[in-house]
Amino acid sequence: MEWINERLQQFGGRMLTVDETGTVSYAEFAGRVTQWRDALAQWGIAPGERIGLVADYHIDVVALLQALLGHGCIVIPLAQDDAALFDERLAVTAATRLITVPAEGPVTPQCTHCRTLTPGTDLHPLLAPMAAGERPGFVIFTSGSTGRGKAVLLDYGRMTQKFRARVRESFRTLLFLKLDHIGGLNTLLSVMLNGGTIVTCPSRQANRICATIARHRVELLPTTPSFLTMLLMSGVHRAHDLSSLKVITYGTEAMPASTLANLHRTFPGVALKQTYGLSELGILSTRSRDSASRWMKIGGDGFELQVRDGTLWIRSAHAMLGYLNAPSPFDAEGWYDTGDKVEVDGEYFQILGRESEIINVAGEKVFPIEIESFLLTLDNVRDVIVREKKSPVVGQMVWAEFLLERDEDPIAFKKRVLAQCRAHLAPFKVPGFITLADGASLVGSRFKKIRKTPAAARPDAPASDPVPGAAQPI
Repeated sequence: MEWINERLQQFGGRMLTVDETGTVSYAEFAGRVTQWRDALAQWGIAPGERIGLVADYHIDVVALLQALLGHGCIVIPLAQDDAALFDERLAVTAATRLITVPAEGPVTPQCTHCRTLTPGTDLHPLLAPMAAGERPGFVIFTSGSTGRGKAVLLDYGRMTQKFRARVRESFRTLLFLKLDHIGGLNTLLSVMLNGGTIVTCPSRQANRICATIARHRVELLPTTPSFLTMLLMSGVHRAHDLSSLKVITYGTEAMPASTLANLHRTFPGVALKQTYGLSELGILSTRSRDSASRWMKIGGDGFELQVRDGTLWIRSAHAMLGYLNAPSPFDAEGWYDTGDKVEVDGEYFQILGRESEIINVAGEKVFPIEIESFLLTLDNVRDVIVREKKSPVVGQMVWAEFLLERDEDPIAFKKRVLAQCRAHLAPFKVPGFITLADGASLVGSRFKKIRKTPAAARPDAPASDPVPGAAQPI
């Protein structure tokens, strides 16, 4: 932590954060970290403890995080959306404390609740040496199809090593991806260790995000393709001055070509950059071929890449130490199968989608993102998600679930969509099952499409026996 403290001190009077309550400089931030260190002492927290942290972005939450890491703790960021999983996740990590920061009101040690926990199991063999050596780190839970997820153990020293060599260009950056997401943590560290400015927003709704960008003159928006699709379809960006934006980065899922083209037309002066990373490996450096292209260079110091049978494999010096609740996914030489199918053009890669998401229609492979990209261009389509549906004839078929801009007769909509698909897509790519969503969104709380349908939704149920509460076939 010594070099990190020295780095933050050198930025002194620079503005670290701005929100609706005002600004905080790097020098003022150091004082806030000291206040939280005093609170840790009052709570009796010792180095090496595993701390569950329920909080969202706020400058004092960042100060608390810095105090915990400086104290040699291992932090387990938890999102309120996953409250039902807290007990399981705290047990897996042998957590000793649960710190809950209020969602509303002042963020101070006096208003923050720290509960002592009694670990029910011995420390995992990967956790034990970290705790004994008072080495700070994180445990991030991946999003699993069942909601359980894998517990990824990260060493803070490995995570920050790439920022140590030099100070890079920094921007006034809106923190969009959450603290329990590797992309959110990477953005936070990148801004702070390069002397940038953090902008926070209490909501991730498009209108509030746009208002925050306009009010605080945000330069960099790191987000997801699903959020950008929603933003463009809603049109709310037209009501705000977003001229301060210099860069929009997008990752966590494949970008529909139609969304990228629309984004490029809408923000012609903004650089659009695809990002790439995984909780298990860290965030790689990327360089898009151009703002309108999904082709990018991937790599950077400490990363090696291979393509095996069309799938991307990576070996990383910044990789996790391992899973706390699953076997190691690395092969004997330290390579990790990302599961991402790719195309290669010289030094450039294009991510086609996860191998687990491929729809196999009578032996033909269909990537959901390709079909979504086309369907998003059709009239009256606000959003769409493509999944697989079991078929007794072809094994699997394409299932398209739509969110409409306006009311339309379902039968007429289906006929119109099928006519367009048959005119422009190969027969095996034409949706064999079409439904209309009965909600306001097709994405999860992290603004990422959830393609793995819960078992209760039974996408393979016959159309004559629809599941109560599920989208209805038309």
